[in-house]
Amino acid sequence: MPQTRRGFLAATTATALLAALPAWAEKASLTELSAYLNTIGTVETRFTQINSDGSQSTGRLFIKRPGRARFEYDPPLDDTLVVAGGGSIGIFDGRGSAEVYPLATTPLKLILDRNIDLTRIHMVTGHGEQDGRTVVQAQDPEHPEYGRIYLFFDRNPMRLSEWLIVSQTGEQTRLKLRPFVEHDRLSDRMFSVRLEKEARG
Repeated sequence: MPQTRRGFLAATTATALLAALPAWAEKASLTELSAYLNTIGTVETRFTQINSDGSQSTGRLFIKRPGRARFEYDPPLDDTLVVAGGGSIGIFDGRGSAEVYPLATTPLKLILDRNIDLTRIHMVTGHGEQDGRTVVQAQDPEHPEYGRIYLFFDRNPMRLSEWLIVSQTGEQTRLKLRPFVEHDRLSDRMFSVRLEKEARG
């Protein structure tokens, strides 16, 4: 990541986010949200990233479910790239170095899975409504130590408008998303951590 290359993989506790939510009468159901997330296939959007220290960056996000995502940053961070694919996530910077981790150890996996089911036991640990948006706090039910992700959904029409990744080591990374635009086709090569490492030498 630009501000910290472990931004997707580390974070502090954000329990107060859901603890302060108002009445939940208007929240979308977990079944409805799961169905919506499973409609996300091959898409592109613009994003604004906000890091733990308040710094911001912008760029383009490409998603090709299942299991693939690519974050391309605008100048001056255009040498920075985050690629998820083949079961791994690689974080590349302009200095030619890279860090690669199993995708399964990051909360990002939860929205890249082939079949997203927010109703699984112990997956959702918070579910509320805030300022007209549904907010879900989710984690890997088998490995809660990998961190959590907060998903923010607009309604009418429903869309994933924001997420906040919070994981083990003390940082938070928030992404604000523009509406998704569907793609007919995105090459699998865009999501290859191995090919990106080879291209960067």
